[in-house]
Amino acid sequence: MKLIGKHIAILAEDLYQDLELWYPLLRFREEGAEVAVVGPAAGKVHHGKFGYPVKVDKAAREVKADEFDAVIIPGGYAPDHMRRYPAMVSLVREAARQGKVVAAICHGGWMLASAEVIQGKTVTAFFAIKDDLVHAGANFVDQEVVVDGNLITSRKPEDLPAFCRAILKAVSGEQ
Repeated sequence: MKLIGKHIAILAEDLYQDLELWYPLLRFREEGAEVAVVGPAAGKVHHGKFGYPVKVDKAAREVKADEFDAVIIPGGYAPDHMRRYPAMVSLVREAARQGKVVAAICHGGWMLASAEVIQGKTVTAFFAIKDDLVHAGANFVDQEVVVDGNLITSRKPEDLPAFCRAILKAVSGEQ
């Protein structure tokens, strides 16, 4: 129970990649963290690419970055929807600026680009968004997980074990 007393936000919108939301949500609850699903509207149910539902606990406009130790952005096509909500983009931007752990997997890098937090950072993501990240000023590498300061990125569902280990290490303060 390495994360007792820690608070983590996982962002949600329609067409999220099911494993990339649920695997970290359950894994970090298992470690004792309080994990909140944050989306455009509290109580709204979003469905993943494979149809699995998730209910939003808190609206992005009603939370502040300093309430969380980490913000996790799953992939799928949800990040393209998320970045249409200024409150969701602002949450990511403020968490990054405050030095909180900000973790994105797959297409989650789109939110990092929209939040303007990857200039000069080394990141990875699903290969299809490489150009978007490079144009936002990032150094793109093809690795299962990349940690650059408080940013943690991964490419795809197969990288989830390494992605979650890196987040766990960062949030728990392990060296």
